Amino acid sequence: MPKRPARARAAVLSVTLLTAALAAGCGDGGDEADLPSQKPSWKDCPAPSAEQGGGDSPSPLPGGAAWQCATMKAPLDWDKPKGDTIDIALIRAEASGKAENRIGSLIFNFGGPGGSGITTLPAFGEEYAKLRTRYDLVSFDPRGVGRSAPVTCRTDKQLDAYYQQDATPDDAAEEKSYVNEVKGFNGDCEEKSGEVLPHVATTDAARDLDLMRQVLGDDKLHYFGISYGTELGGVYAHLFPKKVGRAVFDAVVDPTQSAEQGSLGQTKGFQLALENYAKDCTSKVEDCPVGDTPEDVQARIAKLLKDLDANPLPGIGPRKLTQTAATNGIAQSLYSQDFWEYLTEGLEQAYDGDGKILMALSDSMNGRSPDGTYSNIGAANIAINCADDKPRYSMADVKAKLPEFRKASPLFGDFLAWGMVGCTDWAVPGAADHPDVSAAGSAPIVVVGNTGDPATPYEGTRKMVDALGKGVGVEVTYKGQGHGAYDSGDRCVRQAVDGYLLDGKTPKSGTVCP
Repeated sequence: MPKRPARARAAVLSVTLLTAALAAGCGDGGDEADLPSQKPSWKDCPAPSAEQGGGDSPSPLPGGAAWQCATMKAPLDWDKPKGDTIDIALIRAEASGKAENRIGSLIFNFGGPGGSGITTLPAFGEEYAKLRTRYDLVSFDPRGVGRSAPVTCRTDKQLDAYYQQDATPDDAAEEKSYVNEVKGFNGDCEEKSGEVLPHVATTDAARDLDLMRQVLGDDKLHYFGISYGTELGGVYAHLFPKKVGRAVFDAVVDPTQSAEQGSLGQTKGFQLALENYAKDCTSKVEDCPVGDTPEDVQARIAKLLKDLDANPLPGIGPRKLTQTAATNGIAQSLYSQDFWEYLTEGLEQAYDGDGKILMALSDSMNGRSPDGTYSNIGAANIAINCADDKPRYSMADVKAKLPEFRKASPLFGDFLAWGMVGCTDWAVPGAADHPDVSAAGSAPIVVVGNTGDPATPYEGTRKMVDALGKGVGVEVTYKGQGHGAYDSGDRCVRQAVDGYLLDGKTPKSGTVCP
């Protein structure tokens, strides 16, 4: 069963996962004035917790530089800054260049919402080697995520069952079952994490960012936001425009959309990415093993999904590859062009009656490790989205919108439309129809959009630039595939971003790469 659609998680596919398939609570209150002056105690990073996704401690960077971890205390409730505190988990790699050339800390948020920065930053550490010449690379688990007062809802076994449920109901009985299951999940979240649920909104995380800036000793926040991280960065810029240093937004969330509009936009984005995948596969010199034409590829996938609705395939262990899991796995594979080969292999395998690869892709999206444990990305994702978004959608709302979603994508329309009921019975009211990112007086922010992005469609780039305000947003376009632009390695994008972050050279707004 899908979570309510993420505002574009930065998906990191684990090769180990595919191979295998083939805590902090509240502390004592403290004086608000003391929090900015706290000194993190940096130590070697432990192995990631289950909530962070598990695995091994991060490997040293080239040259032997070690990743260091610490915690920062922040108010549980920013409206009561002298009340209870929570620990925000931090990670850093110190700048590699000369001390006199160091600019400060560059803080990353990789998206989700719900992704652990503690586990994601080391995975991309070598990609950011040039940026580390002048910055300490820093990331964190936002509140509600990983080791930062994590939201929890269900056990691993319960989550296995939850994600097996049919998330594209076809009749009244299935609709009732689906809605009741979502309501039960949300009730479990309230029971287990009710104290933290009112305090995981993006505005809370933005205030944590400003505290982090002070704790790290920086006058300005230097920031790299990816996917949902662009929304977090925009909210920060709205709240603290004079504190924005050099900032980059990549894979840009449209800040003007409601939750419904965002889901429909993602439906169109994933459909576009699927069409691009089909064209790429069938344009190869050798035969495309999953279809003869782009239309044939999509027709065969549609038939597979229809067949799976009635007859799931063997998946991993006792779990079956259901229609929901297959759709989820296909969506995961479209986050990066590098994953398209896994999609081809997974479809070939499924056509032969084996669902392991597509299920592994779905597991990766859901934060499930090969050992059966789940990170808390699913729980955190729903908690943050529901704390942010004011609209609540009924079954009738979804059914009324289904034709529009199906027109946008015959494959993903039902899947993403039904995801809109995820916040219907949530315990905490949502904050607003959409975030306010207006940031008059902010330093320039480089806003990079990818024309082939499935999860944060390209159209949102200009909307973010306009919403930030005149003289703030600087638009850069990357004509590529996948989610995001900087990690594509495109030289033009790297020059625009690195030139601004390292040398303060603002690219010309309207720059197009390549």
